[in-house]
Amino acid sequence: MKKISTVFNVVIVTLALLLCTSCEKNEDDIKSSIIEGLTIDNYPKVDGSTSTAPLNTIIACKLLGINYKWVQSHNNTQKVEPKLGNKNALTLQQQIKSSQTHQSFINLINKEADIILSARKLSSDEKAYADAAGVTLIEIPVALDAFVFIVHPDNKINSLTKKQIQDIYTGKITNWSDVGGRNEEIKPYIRNANSGSQELMESLVMKDLDIPKFPESPYELMAFTMTGAFEVVNHDKNSICYTVFYYKEHIITETPVKSVAVEGIYPDKETISNNSYPYVAEVYAVIRSDLDKLSMAYKVYEWLQTEAGKKAIEESGYVPY
Repeated sequence: MKKISTVFNVVIVTLALLLCTSCEKNEDDIKSSIIEGLTIDNYPKVDGSTSTAPLNTIIACKLLGINYKWVQSHNNTQKVEPKLGNKNALTLQQQIKSSQTHQSFINLINKEADIILSARKLSSDEKAYADAAGVTLIEIPVALDAFVFIVHPDNKINSLTKKQIQDIYTGKITNWSDVGGRNEEIKPYIRNANSGSQELMESLVMKDLDIPKFPESPYELMAFTMTGAFEVVNHDKNSICYTVFYYKEHIITETPVKSVAVEGIYPDKETISNNSYPYVAEVYAVIRSDLDKLSMAYKVYEWLQTEAGKKAIEESGYVPY
């Protein structure tokens, strides 16, 4: 019995040492078994749109073999948090940023980021900035999202046509009763210039139509952040604004708003996947054309186009491209 007990104790100690070694490795020497040579220390400098922040973190966790969880953040939002010790958590946080769409493009052009995930393509003024810097970018779609319109939960309007939306934002329709709602003035909020949402509004919805901009106009109502769009709609029963499907469904919390169907088609994963919803939007992985093809950034860029990459994108809640 004593001999058995001694052997048992040896086994327990050995297992404990192995576990400790494993923990130590996870804390101090995290590296990818998917991309050879990729570690937490040489992970690419990543940036992107506000809505792609969870995806960027999940991609890193998948490549580095790190567990993660969704946690409640500030401003009624939730985020993805890697399960790491303080040192490595800080390292990864420094590598993965969310500077919003416009600034992330600028950072990529200025070589302050190696790869970005963007809710839209390069805008005309960003292209001019890149041209002036002698930089060209490569954009590939990696996921599908949707551009959605949100109203207060008490608004009885459930669907709008594309023409009605255009008419609301050009001032031709100014009262909810004109589209089947109550007799109240419509408060059409817009987003700030160069934001991902505003660029999508102009390219997908308004096309060659201009949104009026003059001091006495209600169209000067503006939401300056993604969360701001939800806050103004939640507090103003006569408002309408816009955002992207992923942010509404996966990031914002405890700020009730209602998505409006367009042409009778409600935005959800099925209508996004089959492209029946009128305003499906692509999410892009973007790099500089001169990025070293042997760099870790380029290898991550390539991995996003593989089946494994598509599974990570789907796990994040996006519809893979």
